[in-house]
Amino acid sequence: MTRLFNEPADFADEMIEGFVASHGRWVKRVSGGVVRNTRSTPDTVALVIGGGSGHYPAFAGLVGQGLAHGAAMGNLFASPSSQQVYNVAKAANNGAGVLLGYGNYAGDVLHFTQAQDRLRKEGIDCRSIAVTDDVSSAPLAERTKRRGIAGDLTVFKVAAAAAEAGYSLDDVLTIAERANDRTRSFGVAFTGCTLPGADHPLFSVPEGRMAVGMGIHGEPGIDETDIPTADQLAELLVGKLLTEVPEGLEASAGARVVPILNGLGSVKYEELFVVYRRVAPLLADAGLVAVDPQVGELVTSFDMAGTSLTLFWLDDELETLWNAPADAPAFRRGAVTAAALDASDGAELADVELSIPDATEDSRAGAVRVLAALGAAKAVVDANADELGRIDAIAGDGDHGIGMERGVRAAVDAARNAVARGAGAATTLHFAADAWADKAGGTSGALWGMALRAVGDAVGNTETPDAGAVAAGVAGAAAAIMDFGKAKPGDKTLVDVLVPFRDALAAGVNAGQSLTEAWGAAATVAQQAAEDTARLLPLMGRARPHAEKSLGTPDAGAVSMALIVRAIHNTFAEAKAAANTATQNKSVKENA
Repeated sequence: MTRLFNEPADFADEMIEGFVASHGRWVKRVSGGVVRNTRSTPDTVALVIGGGSGHYPAFAGLVGQGLAHGAAMGNLFASPSSQQVYNVAKAANNGAGVLLGYGNYAGDVLHFTQAQDRLRKEGIDCRSIAVTDDVSSAPLAERTKRRGIAGDLTVFKVAAAAAEAGYSLDDVLTIAERANDRTRSFGVAFTGCTLPGADHPLFSVPEGRMAVGMGIHGEPGIDETDIPTADQLAELLVGKLLTEVPEGLEASAGARVVPILNGLGSVKYEELFVVYRRVAPLLADAGLVAVDPQVGELVTSFDMAGTSLTLFWLDDELETLWNAPADAPAFRRGAVTAAALDASDGAELADVELSIPDATEDSRAGAVRVLAALGAAKAVVDANADELGRIDAIAGDGDHGIGMERGVRAAVDAARNAVARGAGAATTLHFAADAWADKAGGTSGALWGMALRAVGDAVGNTETPDAGAVAAGVAGAAAAIMDFGKAKPGDKTLVDVLVPFRDALAAGVNAGQSLTEAWGAAATVAQQAAEDTARLLPLMGRARPHAEKSLGTPDAGAVSMALIVRAIHNTFAEAKAAANTATQNKSVKENA
């Protein structure tokens, strides 16, 4: 388990501080992550990689000459926000465009795509590569749904070398896609991993058993077997990967491959060497030539006991790029000469305090109600974070409660600041939306950010937020989330709560009910809808490969949404009761 930490919520930020302090020769900190602290060749493509923290050496350990130009670093097991990715990309840009590289997880796809769109709008050419090397996470016919694990390294390394060699952005993307097409990985685990401050692992494996098909976020495996010997494990890993030779290649024709035997956190290097002792002859017996084998920790998962094997199938160009010099904190080869940046070079992007648009007194009063609603959301999330994590861990990575805590706390802080500065309801919601997305990361961070922003767009900064405007905002939130995330009712996501809540709220408002009445009735519908997700199989996100495991358990995102809308209704009811009491007291005084 993770033993050394201060406040668990501060772990990721403090880890980054320590990493930069100890690796200043290679990296410097910018808002959202780290970038090179050495001079890059002007007018060359910049590679910006990233993902959740908790996987070192990925991702910050791969920033340096010949490798990535920057890394966006999210919270533990949560994707960086679009703002973080944008900040790092802006700081790393050399003038010839930016390639964004990340593992193929829903939160990463959402946030990196948002950042890409924003960069393009500003005139910075930007492309993306989502790594899909894990053969256990989807069948070959659905390769685009596979997640990225240790194969990140091969894709990032050749893309970075191509950028260093002066390839155009189109050509860097092409070579990255070719590397991804030729990379296959497969992993196993013997124990789960425990996040800082948690008193139990995200998942467990029975004593003497091994989870097969393990991801790097604590996702349960797709199968379970008795723990094999080291030789038997090597045979399992190699045998599985040789059932899926990349199209157009022959395993027995002297093909050249880079084998990567990766430790996931607490398997000793000596154990990995024992396994690789058997991997090497198995590859040779299959007619393969092992080029530059890598054995060690390259993509980890905190203290997870497990390992994965990656095979990267080379051609002449890929081999040249793989062997090109590189000098990063966690990956070095050949000789690299790089000049350190001066203090004036690449000034860090500081967070800028946003201006407050004008608002009417009515809207400012609405902003106070928004803050109260967000405070209620925070209270209910804090009270249920452990249970949300438990539900999420059944078929996911168990971080939903932690992510929701980070997001809603940041939203409350941002809303409080906005109200104190005289913001209206829309501005308060927009500030809260950006803070939630930025600090929570992950899929839920992006979606809740969209939801709050949509409601803010609907209520505006001039009128008291009324029932019609709020209902329109909820409808806008549902549309934005389904359009961007592509989830629909029945996929076992928060959409299974949001859509019936939207419909019930609209029906109540259209029938002439007050916001408090309509919201209360809709919250009851939301609670039932959340419970009903227990009967569904997940068709989206990390839970999809483990669909049967979640049958009988509601979706964590659906549950958290139902809890929040009920908590918000309580603030409406309390405000109405307080207003009635004030009216009664005024009447009593006037009649005294």
